[in-house]
This record gives sequence, structure tokens and C-alpha cells, in this order.
Amino acid sequence: MAVILTNLYRTIGAGFVLALILLAAVFVLAEGDLGLSFGGTTTWAYLFVWLHVASGVMWIGHLYYFNFVQMIQMPKIPAEQKPAVSKFIAPEALWWFRWGAMSTIVTGLVVATLRGYVHEALMLGFTKEGFVLPYFFIGVGMWLGTIMWFNVWFIIWPNQKKALNINNAYPDLPQAAKDKAARMAMLFSRTNVMLSIPMLLAMTGGGTNYGNTGF
Repeated sequence: MAVILTNLYRTIGAGFVLALILLAAVFVLAEGDLGLSFGGTTTWAYLFVWLHVASGVMWIGHLYYFNFVQMIQMPKIPAEQKPAVSKFIAPEALWWFRWGAMSTIVTGLVVATLRGYVHEALMLGFTKEGFVLPYFFIGVGMWLGTIMWFNVWFIIWPNQKKALNINNAYPDLPQAAKDKAARMAMLFSRTNVMLSIPMLLAMTGGGTNYGNTGF
């Protein structure tokens, strides 16, 4: 067991193996019920929901790490120790942060398309048949997630690159400009924390609180 757990990639691989064993057990136990025939649309939706949730955990987990841990503790760290965070930890965390956001958006759109509610959700539940509350909930979650994704890729990440001079992209940037970029990244990161609270409510509420909606 130590051979697996002392290496991150072997640990992740073992986790995937366990998940696939569980999935195989579901197919065996379902025996075709619930539309779980291998390769069917429901199967793909099931897999992409899994990937969507895993991606969201990676994204929001890093968002909360930055806001609940790193931002609060950085002012307390002695000046000579701060480069360890800004040059090594923060750039790596930002990589997983932004690609977690991208993966969450892509897999979420795939799930909504496979399950046939992408248009209704994007229209916030206003369908030809009338207003559908679960579609409104999931649609609000999708739009809030999209705004948060935009903030990550087009505001937070570009400003963090400047503030931390990641990959030495801004070697001659004045300190005042770096400070301004850091503040901009902080404000929009906090905006995403704020939006994440109703977003998570909307994402979970649409699928669980209003009966069998097919979500």
C-alpha cells in the first residue's frame, strides 16, 4: 500500500481503478435498469457528471484555499519566506485552479447536452411549455459558474501573472503595477467566493429538491 500512497500519480490511478470497479458493479446490479446499458447516453452522462463534480472540487477547493488560507496567512509570513509561496506554491495552485475551472465548464455543458436540458437551463427555465423551476435552478448555477469561469481566466489569472511575475512574463513591471494587479485578482477571487455560495445551492437544488426531473 505504501508503494501506491507515496506517489501521487499511483494514488490517483488506484482511485480511478476503484471507481471503475464500482461502476462495473453498478452495471451488473442494474442489469439494464435506469438506462445503464454500456455506451448509452445515460452512461456517458453518468461518467461526465462524475468528471464534472471532480473538476468542480478541484476548482472550488483551490478557490477556497486561496481565500481561506493563503490570502489570510501571507501577511503573517516573514518577508524572507514569502518567495517560497509566491514562486513555488501559488503558481502550481493557480494551474490546477484555472484548469479545474475550464474542465468544470466543459464537462458541465456536456452533461447538460447529454441529458437534454442545456437550452432550457440557459433560458433559466422559461420553456415553450412554461416556466420549469428545476431548470431555473440549474440554469442559475450554470450562469453563475460561467461568470466565475470568466473571472478566473480573463481577470484573476492575467493579474496573478503580473503580480507574481509567473514564468518571468513581467520582469520589468513596477511594484505599483504589481500591487494593483494583486488587488484586482484578490477582489475578483473574493467575488467568486461570494458567487460560489448561491451557485452551489442552485446546482444541488435543481437536481435534488424538486422530484424526478431527469437531472
